[in-house]
Amino acid sequence: MAKINAQPIQDVIIAGMSKTVANYDYAMAELEALVEANHMHAALRIDQGLEKPNPATFFGKGKVTEIKADAEANDLHIMVINADLTPSQVRNLEEQTGLDIIDRTGLILEIFGNRARSKEAKLQVKIAQLQYQLPRLRTSISNRLDQQAGAAAGGGGGYTNRGSGETQLELNRRTIQDRISHAKHELKELNKDEQVRRAQRDKAGLPNVALVGYTNSGKSTTMNGLVRLFGKGDDKQVFEKNMLFATLDTSIRQLTFPDNKQLLLSDTVGFVSDLPHNLINAFRSTLSEAANADLLIQVIDYADPHYKEMMATTEKTLKEIGVHDVPMIYAFNKADLTEANYPNQQDDQLIYAARDEASLQALTKMIKEQVFQGYVTNTLLIPFSDGDVVAYLNDHANILKTDYLATGTQLTVELNAVDAQRFANYVVTPA
Repeated sequence: MAKINAQPIQDVIIAGMSKTVANYDYAMAELEALVEANHMHAALRIDQGLEKPNPATFFGKGKVTEIKADAEANDLHIMVINADLTPSQVRNLEEQTGLDIIDRTGLILEIFGNRARSKEAKLQVKIAQLQYQLPRLRTSISNRLDQQAGAAAGGGGGYTNRGSGETQLELNRRTIQDRISHAKHELKELNKDEQVRRAQRDKAGLPNVALVGYTNSGKSTTMNGLVRLFGKGDDKQVFEKNMLFATLDTSIRQLTFPDNKQLLLSDTVGFVSDLPHNLINAFRSTLSEAANADLLIQVIDYADPHYKEMMATTEKTLKEIGVHDVPMIYAFNKADLTEANYPNQQDDQLIYAARDEASLQALTKMIKEQVFQGYVTNTLLIPFSDGDVVAYLNDHANILKTDYLATGTQLTVELNAVDAQRFANYVVTPA
């Protein structure tokens, strides 16, 4: 077992069924990256060529024997499988190989459990983990997830007196169901607070732009670049790392451009192929920033040979969370790792590099052309007694012309819909 930065790395077997998965080598490469993101190392890969999984053990009888022998020869104790297994398949495999079995959903749940930072994200992951555990209480992955959550699934506490006829398994199930209900209640209360905050943002009338895309495509790097150029001095950079699911929490920052136009930019959790449905459901509230956006920027890893498959995964996931008919910019990132010229814009597509300022300026231009179409240019005559209005507009609007007249300050100014309505009484009617 190796160590990197004092974090223990577990050697594991990765395995898959080659004839049941399209683009199998790509799927296994992604599984290896997910394993790495979970502080594991794929020390051995095993492939099975069956047309369909064995209903009892997923793999065929001969392959199960081979897996057991290879695991013992290489002193490996965990196998990660690139598929979702039934509870009985997991139990049977564990009994026959002596290995701890983690399927694809279990692996992603472990990663999410380790990465969740905000209370909302932790609750969302906890609910998904508990729902996954319910039918798998007698498997090692259930124990792993429960240890990760910091409490034993069988910790009955006040449930031990419910009746001598109840088995321990029934008690465990009852305990988990109660924990799910409690977590859902907590999350509901948090969501109420978030709805209040969103209503306040909507009232401000600022456009909402959301970064979406495959995990590790460069969304956070793009956001940090834009915040560095156009954020407030105290705006914090969001966490970024070259790793799948480096962050799960949605971050929102306000950008203010030199012409005083403003917008809210959000960085959402990344997607991955076959993202477990219970995780999609759990993160539906977090991903609502994308659903409510005025513009989506799909960040794509242009240097990855499988970027088209990643785009298809993003489009599929957006549909699953109910995102429809939102305008989108296709931002092909990491062009600096390819032979492509950048920045290079063609209609709604941009080839760029997130750490290149010229690229960020080109992306900014595309964003502004999309989200500020509803701005109007008005001429306002503001009495000298209303100097606070002039001060507000100087700070929050794009002043095109200023004239000082005997009756007040006349401004020709670009206004968003909210401010145009707010200051309608000052509009000068053309003669």
